[in-house]
Amino acid sequence: MLTVEVELGERSYPIFIGAGLLTESELAAKVGASVLRPGKVVIVTNEVVAPLYLAKLESFFAGRDCASIILRDGEEHKTLAAVSEIYEFLLSNKYDRHTTLVALGGGVIGDITGFAAATYLRGIDFAQVPTTLLAQVDSSVGGKTGVNHPLGKNMIGAFYQPRCVIADTDVLKTLPEREVKAGLAEVTKYGLIRDRDFFEWLASHAAALNDCDPDLMAQVIQTCCQVKADVVAEDERETGVRALLNLGHTFGHAIETASGYGTWLHGETVAMGTVMAADLSARIGWLSQQDAQFIRRVLEENFGMPVVPPADITTERYLDLMASDKKTEAGKLRFVLLRAIGEGVVASDIELDQLTSTLEAGDRLCE
Repeated sequence: MLTVEVELGERSYPIFIGAGLLTESELAAKVGASVLRPGKVVIVTNEVVAPLYLAKLESFFAGRDCASIILRDGEEHKTLAAVSEIYEFLLSNKYDRHTTLVALGGGVIGDITGFAAATYLRGIDFAQVPTTLLAQVDSSVGGKTGVNHPLGKNMIGAFYQPRCVIADTDVLKTLPEREVKAGLAEVTKYGLIRDRDFFEWLASHAAALNDCDPDLMAQVIQTCCQVKADVVAEDERETGVRALLNLGHTFGHAIETASGYGTWLHGETVAMGTVMAADLSARIGWLSQQDAQFIRRVLEENFGMPVVPPADITTERYLDLMASDKKTEAGKLRFVLLRAIGEGVVASDIELDQLTSTLEAGDRLCE
């Protein structure tokens, strides 16, 4: 088992990474004795994950009063209505402030559960048990919680840290290929913003990563979690360097919202958005055209990700949705761009004609 610590003073917490953790009795004893506080446990999961892993997690918490809530699956259900279902269950059964919510699922379940924990009785404990690669390397770590709104993705939420994250790599064996690739889109982000060698290593090991090689996946998850833990420790509430973790997200979130939540997986839109960010970085003279083309080639050919955004989203629609992005300040759009592979930067005052050229490039991105 590998462990990464998110250093946030008294709110610090461990990320446990390894195979078979949900059936590891020593870890269960450790979590029960020294990580989670005493009290009841309520597992929040969805209709897809529950048949696969709910019984295992209930056994993991065998020494506690444990109940479960099963929500519908999908990004389109990441709403205040889903949070209300959790409130309804907790209030109807009189759960108090000593209750711990445990998110068993991907990023949607993690975000919903975390937001419910942050707001129920003004804050109760929660833990993350991510079951997708994307959640294990990104969304389960760092305390971003929330839900979507028809006018914008993740626009309602809170920063609220879990007590721990348990990333069992065995759960990736049941992950559909499309979900694996969506998670790898977030993995490549870490190399692009901070470490060119890591990005090139990912490209050279793409075949094994696409097949979910367990040893490589554990290594990748640890690397990504360590980078994110370091960034979160430095900038928990995204006032500075943490914004770099949103590479591809300004474009990607606009695509998700415009297309209707659930049409594309989050990681798929991040892949599209990353290529758009690379294209824009090249247009303003930062990223070399060769590196922009390399980024697209790795995402498209090595990992088989979608990189061409939907043709039916107009420039006006993009600009309208991006104006509501959380990184926008004083009416100015801000983008995470690349000065080079491995060197991300937050940029504003982008020339409108350069941005428009990227938005209209379609399948000619990075040419």
